[in-house]
Amino acid sequence: MTLFIDVNTLTNLISKVGLPNFMQQLLDYMQSDFKKWEQFDKSARTAAHSSEGVIELMPIADQQQYSFKYVNGHPNNPKNGYSTVMAFGAFADVASGYPLLLSELTLATAIRTAVTSVMAAKALAKPKVDVMAMIGSGAQSEFQAIAFHCLMGVNTLRIFDIDSKAMDKLELHLKQYPKLTVIRCKNAEHCCQDADIITTVTADKNFATILTADMVSPGVHINGVGGDCPGKTEISAELLTLGKIFVEHEPQTRVEGDIQQLPPEHPVNAIWQVIAGKIKGRDNLQQITIFDSVGFALEDFSTLRYLYDLATQFEIGERVELVPSLSNPKDLFGLINASGAINNASVCA
Repeated sequence: MTLFIDVNTLTNLISKVGLPNFMQQLLDYMQSDFKKWEQFDKSARTAAHSSEGVIELMPIADQQQYSFKYVNGHPNNPKNGYSTVMAFGAFADVASGYPLLLSELTLATAIRTAVTSVMAAKALAKPKVDVMAMIGSGAQSEFQAIAFHCLMGVNTLRIFDIDSKAMDKLELHLKQYPKLTVIRCKNAEHCCQDADIITTVTADKNFATILTADMVSPGVHINGVGGDCPGKTEISAELLTLGKIFVEHEPQTRVEGDIQQLPPEHPVNAIWQVIAGKIKGRDNLQQITIFDSVGFALEDFSTLRYLYDLATQFEIGERVELVPSLSNPKDLFGLINASGAINNASVCA
């Protein structure tokens, strides 16, 4: 039987361990998998683009386990009552192909994206950080804020969004974290003042310039989260050329990330190599570091692996017959015959 985790089951799992602990444990899983980067069979995601958005399939496997995620990105969805991003995924045994887990990944993706940002910041930001600027207060924003507060020690969050109601929502949710000071800013330039880390997490599916060189001080680490598909950017090309850039899977990021604005020969660095201790991240305290985050399948693999282990530990989740259980593996037709579905074979005579 395949374990099934729906949204309610996931929130139950999170409540069992607490959101900060959930994030920390997922970070541990993710760092472990990124250190084994070379052991994975990897590819850029397969995307179906339309004028309204994108639907993507993200597969990856090592010698033991396989996973994929189905995910969309439709910026206009909130107008119709849907989330901008929705996802589900599967986790399977490589040796047999048997699906071990089918899970919701909409909520889980928001958490894993924030944890990925923290993973990169731990590798690239200055040793001591306190202030983060966040441009964008949409569905991803609370997760980014909480992850950086609880896992990275950020105690001051400066926020800006062109939608004042989105900032209202973010401020309301973050009141649960009394040690986190939230400063509402009048514009993006004001937001970036005095920041150790700048996170851009906007949803507009267009070439945009959310962050420019004049807004950034020496030594800042930038998480570019919102630029994640062809034709969608947040960071100016000029700023990109001033920083040391790190990416997940370069072939994918060249097409989807902010670096799609740069010539293909412009150098970038693999974040997994920093996590694995193969290369240095930041060269000095004055350097601007940039994580051009587009989201990669290995992060979802780590998430599904963690969810499977956690749900098994707590014995939470439904067991569903996603694939047949056969007494005779060669007799698939017997399932129909035994059900009585064929009650008049003579119609084909």
